[in-house]
Parts: sequence; C-alpha cells; structure tokens
Amino acid sequence: MTQKEQDKLGKTLWNIADQLRGAMNADDFRDYMLSFLFLRYLSHNYEESAKKELGSDYPDVPEQDTRTPLSAWYAANEEDVPEFEKQMRRKVHYVIKPQHLWSSISEMARTQNGELLVTLEAGFRYIENESFDNSFQGLFSEINLNSEKLGKTNTDRNKKLCTIIQKIAEGIADFSTDSDALGDAYEYLIGQFAAGSGKKAGEFYTPQQISTILSEIVTLDSQDPTTGKKDKLENVLDFACGSGSLLLNVRKRIKDNSGSVGKIYGQEKNITTYNLARMNMLLHGMKDTEFDIFHGDTLDNEWPLLNEMNPAKKMEFDAIVANPPFSLRWDPTETMADDFRFKSYGLAPKSAADFAFLLHGFHFLSNDGTMAIILPHGVLFRGGAEERIRTKLLKDNHIDTVIGLPANLFYSTGIPVCILVLKKCKKEEDVLFINASEHYKKGKRQNTLRDGKDGEPENDIQQIVETYQFRQERERYSRKVSLEEIERNGYNLNISRYVNPAAEEVKIDLKAVNAQLESINERIQAKTEEHNKFLKELGLPTI
Repeated sequence: MTQKEQDKLGKTLWNIADQLRGAMNADDFRDYMLSFLFLRYLSHNYEESAKKELGSDYPDVPEQDTRTPLSAWYAANEEDVPEFEKQMRRKVHYVIKPQHLWSSISEMARTQNGELLVTLEAGFRYIENESFDNSFQGLFSEINLNSEKLGKTNTDRNKKLCTIIQKIAEGIADFSTDSDALGDAYEYLIGQFAAGSGKKAGEFYTPQQISTILSEIVTLDSQDPTTGKKDKLENVLDFACGSGSLLLNVRKRIKDNSGSVGKIYGQEKNITTYNLARMNMLLHGMKDTEFDIFHGDTLDNEWPLLNEMNPAKKMEFDAIVANPPFSLRWDPTETMADDFRFKSYGLAPKSAADFAFLLHGFHFLSNDGTMAIILPHGVLFRGGAEERIRTKLLKDNHIDTVIGLPANLFYSTGIPVCILVLKKCKKEEDVLFINASEHYKKGKRQNTLRDGKDGEPENDIQQIVETYQFRQERERYSRKVSLEEIERNGYNLNISRYVNPAAEEVKIDLKAVNAQLESINERIQAKTEEHNKFLKELGLPTI
C-alpha cells in the first residue's frame, strides 16, 4: 500500500469515528475504535496463518453459508482442534476462537444480531486470558462494553456496537490491510484523537515530527554521527512510552536503513495508555518476543528488570528516548537519596521531577548509546537542586546537545520545550546549541515543523537532524560552546545566551548622523534664501 493510500485509510477511519462518537468523549470512543481495529488485525493475521497451516483442508464456504471458513473447519474436525490450536500458538503465538474472529463479529454487526455484545465481550476475555501467555493479559481491561456511554439499555448498547463495527468493516473493505497499513492507520487515529482531547493528550502521544527528530538522533552512531545510522540496536528504551509511537519510530528508522533491533522496552504508568502501547506494537507486526512493555511507576522504579542491584547484571540500552510529563510534582522518599539512579547527582526538587526522569534513563544508557529526552526549558536555567544536577552533568561532559523547539508544538502544552541529548562517553569537549525556535509553520491551533513535503520551502526537521549529525555552526541558528564559556555563565544553559535567532541591530554612528543633519539644514537654509530672492522680485511675501 502506498503512503497516499495509507493516509486515505487513516482519514476514512477518522471520519467514521468523527461521525459515530456523537456526544461521547473522544478519549472514550478512541478506546473502543482502536480495540476493534486491533481485533480486526489479530483476526486477519490469524486467519491467513490458519489458511497456510491447513492448506488444502481449509474449507471453501458457499456464499449462502454465513459461517467463516474456520467455523466450518472447527465443526467438521472437533477432535483435531486441540492439536491445531497448539500448532497456531507455536507459529503466531496466539489463538482466536472462530466465533470471536472479526469476520464473525462484523457479520453479526451487519445482521444486527442481538448477541453481538455478549459474544464480543467473551472474545475480549478469551484473548486476554487464554490466547497465549501474558501477551494479552488485561489488554481490554479498560473497555467497558456495558457502559451507559454506549446506550442506556443492553439493546441500545448492542445496536450502537453493531453500527460502529459495521461502519469500520465497510470503511476498510476497499483497502489492503497488512500490518504496516493498519499500524499506520492506528498511529494516525491516535494522533487525531490526541488533537481532539487537548491537554490530556500529552500523557500518551508525542507528535510524529518531534518523534522523528528524537529517533533520527538516537539511531546515529553515538561517537561519530557523521558516519550515519547504526546497523543494529540491541536494546531500546522509552521509560514513559505512552502509546509507544516513539519506540516504533526508532525501530522504523533502523529497519528502513536495513538494520536490526534486538528488543524494545517501554514503561507506562497509565493503564489505558499501557494497553494502547501493547496493541500498537502488535499492530505493527511485532511478535510478543520482540518487545516488553511494563505497567508501573518509573520514578518508583517498580520494574524488576531495571531494579537489579548488582552492577554486573545491570540492564543497559543503546538508545533511550522519552517524553515524560513536564514538571511533574513528586514526593521522593528519604531512601531515594541513596537510590543508584540519583545518589551521584542528588534528588530533583518535589516541584519538578524533570531531572528525576532524566537521571532514571541516563543510569541505564550504555557507554556507546545516545539518549534524547524532551523537557521544559526550566531545566536549562532553574537554580537549587536542578542547578547542581545540571552542573555535574556538564562537568562530567555528559550533555552533548541542547535543542530549542518552537512553542505550541504539543497537544499538552503551548510552551516551547527543548531536547537534551546525553552520552556517557562523549568525544567532543563542547556543547552544541541549536535554536530552532523560529523555524516552523504556524497553524491555527497547533504549530508544526515543516518536513519539505507538499511543496514546503523548508525542512525544519532535516535541518535540526543534520545540524546535530555534522555538528554544524550556523549564524543565528547553532553554535558549539566551550565548557569554559558555560562555566562563566554559571552553568546556565538558557539557549538564547549562546544562540540568539534575532538579527543583530545595526550600530548607529551618532556623530556621523549629526553631521549629516547639519549639512541638510545648511542646504535647506541656502535654498530658502535663494527662493526668497525670487519672491521679492515678484512682489510676493517671503517664507
């Protein structure tokens, strides 16, 4: 499927969502719509695999028979079902019963079957609890099919679900729905729902343009970015992964360059968003062995994988990306001062956990890795505990690049934010400052970074990435600043101190201007006297 067709599929599904949600909150309807799309993907993938597995035994069902081929096969081969499902678990890592497949559910929706709600609910529970291991455990826990938001009575709810599912089935019927297409449509819908839900959206979605910048940066060779992208990333982490779009973007950049990614890891505190992330991984064709998403609090470090006390067994990552909540209030315990993540730097203040998030990720960065994190500008200049943390990171030469972005790029906030790029083994003895705050396309509700497509004259994204990659210095845009100069500025990283995007004011020579004015006045006086002579000769009053 071409990019144009993928965009069309996303827009088709969004139009359906926009028409059907009615008075329902965008966040609530998002969860229903995306879950149905996910069920469609799992079912299609499962049926295609079953067709290969059964070969010539896969039944041809007559048009008048409303059963799915697998329903017909199950009915005719009851004794072989356990062995078949065992084989499917080995090959595709999950099982879906024929009555729970999307083709069966959408047929029930088309015929307005009164049992659809009950069947769908049973299907969700089966997938969560019995399909395979822990991959789908709790996946649909936040989907309440008996919610009054769908209708006051059971009949009303059943009818509403029939309408939603039928419209989705009709909407995607004309499109190829491979994993890439459906995965991209899923991402598109997440972005649209994020735009519609305003500030809350910052909890789960990083706009694609910013995600691209972070992904491009961490996939470049850490020691010499000019050599291009790495061939392989063993492990990638996003410790505040939201819907997982950043992780998937990193994976895409490496794979598009014919490279490989060992495994991607994400952590998310919000249960609904955690489920979105797991669906997102699977929808993009990832096997459950290729990712690990953990539900838990990052700052409390609840993930056993990252809580290993033995330094020799510590988990390390080649690439770390994150867009954590901005200036989150937190309440660190006394024992946290000795936490292996913070003890060398000190604790971030209760009023803003920004540096706590940064230090959490940085602790797990490998020596050859790169970390890119989105933070509010306050981390660059605030005093107190944050100044002490910032100063030590600078003295230890761990801060590689500071990138200032334009305001109003995020759904969650209108403030301008920055990207900090950190490395443990850094070659350069300076810090690169990129001030991209004035390079964007203004929008009514949201500003965007231009990508050079659709006839746009600029490519703001590419300019940021190339400036980082080749460590370029550009007038009023970027500059390499020595640690000595930063020290003279009290370890303040306020970007405008080092790179001011405004054009320098032209210096005015006041003596020259004064002399010019005197000369002009003398010429005016001479011309006035000459003019008055003519007026006198004509007998007219002088001026």
